[in-house]
Amino acid sequence: MKQATVQTVYEWVDRLAPFETAMEWDNVGLLLGARERPVDTVLTALDLTPGVIEEAVGLGAQVVVTHHPMLAPLRRLDEAEPQAALLCAAVRAGISWIAAHTNLDMAEGGVNDALCGALGVINTRVIGNEGIARIGALSESTTLRGFAAHVQERLGGRVRIAGAPDVAVARVAVMGGSGGNDVKMVRNEGADVYVTGEIKHSQAIEAIHLGLAVIEAGHYETERVVLPSVIYRLQTLTDGVQYKLACYDASPFWSL
Repeated sequence: MKQATVQTVYEWVDRLAPFETAMEWDNVGLLLGARERPVDTVLTALDLTPGVIEEAVGLGAQVVVTHHPMLAPLRRLDEAEPQAALLCAAVRAGISWIAAHTNLDMAEGGVNDALCGALGVINTRVIGNEGIARIGALSESTTLRGFAAHVQERLGGRVRIAGAPDVAVARVAVMGGSGGNDVKMVRNEGADVYVTGEIKHSQAIEAIHLGLAVIEAGHYETERVVLPSVIYRLQTLTDGVQYKLACYDASPFWSL
């Protein structure tokens, strides 16, 4: 059996969510590391953090695959700066870093399909020019209050709701992460309620004005749902490489 390398893992991730489909501003693919380095363990996480690097070292992982990439431009590796310190720590530990961001958002079986699956949204289709959001139906109509409770139970964290508590909802649109810019498009597609990770105050007001209820369920919570599926699908492609879900990957927020 041929030894897997960082390049092999890159190619497997590319099969699940082609890097060429990422949005123009995005920063995906191999962000750090040597393509020819042998690999037997890969850690997956939403974000590369000091805790995730420490966990990768403890597991003997050679690669971390994350959803979120490094987006801010980096001019120097001054460890007084958090992003530079993170990269230096990864280099010292011999960790390679691969990110699949908007390409995984829009991929079949990616973030938003996984979110629909977690929430029981069926008969889904892609909406919006970017190909990221999804819309579908609940198996039976419920109230906004009842559906919000279901979302919170399925995703964890604390949800925030905009809209009349007892309004009926049956058509659900979803966009993991930040989806506030698309409230008008979502309503025009016929959604009763929009589940997204985060939305601005003004965007929630706009949604209510349009007759669209909103459930803000957390950026972390609406995107991390894809990671178990990513692990499973990569593992089916792989001999000789173990994929693990990071335990120290967590939302930066907590609630009282």
